[in-house]
Amino acid sequence: MHRVLTVVEGFTERTIVEQTFASYLGSRGVSLHAKVIGKPGHKGGVRNFDAVRKEILALLKQERASHVGTFFDYYGLPENWPGVQQAKGKKAQQIAAMVEAAMRNEIAARMDSSDDASRFVPYIQMHEVEALLFSDTHVMASVFERLDLEPRFRQILHECGECEEINDHEATAPSKRIEALFSSYRKGSGVRAHAPIIVRRIGVDGLRQACPHFNDWITRLEALGS
Repeated sequence: MHRVLTVVEGFTERTIVEQTFASYLGSRGVSLHAKVIGKPGHKGGVRNFDAVRKEILALLKQERASHVGTFFDYYGLPENWPGVQQAKGKKAQQIAAMVEAAMRNEIAARMDSSDDASRFVPYIQMHEVEALLFSDTHVMASVFERLDLEPRFRQILHECGECEEINDHEATAPSKRIEALFSSYRKGSGVRAHAPIIVRRIGVDGLRQACPHFNDWITRLEALGS
């Protein structure tokens, strides 16, 4: 069983990783664990890249036999984050590839020369973790107990083309679109938090079918267990 420690943005992401992704990958030889960015007690949220880089490098030194990765939303990344400026205006998969490559380069440049830079496996969620919820609009509307909203969710998906293209503007990021239609949407890790429930009910295979970049990430992790 190969260990992968993934640094996540907040408690919603940690819960999704631990409740859904970990069991899926565990059956494929990968022991996936999540750590919220920052010191214990920190409420999460991506800060400047210098602080994130220090934390990732420290984990790579501590976890010599493991891979270390990230699960960060593209929406809200600081303007000076590696690759963000260069990726502006591109399609979702191009943005993710450029930002992840820039992150890999930044980390690799500061790793010990004797270490294996491929142990760092960054993932940027386009454009927010809530984009995954649009993988099955019926499940999302059912969990909200608002089946009348399903056509509205499908319309958003139709307008954007696919889940990962739902954009990152202040009013049109995935979470903002959900909140505009369903003001009771709950984030977090509690038993009533919506996102972990919806992701669990859709299942990883359903997410992979609807989200090409997410599928690429899961494929990379699967390969570590083979």
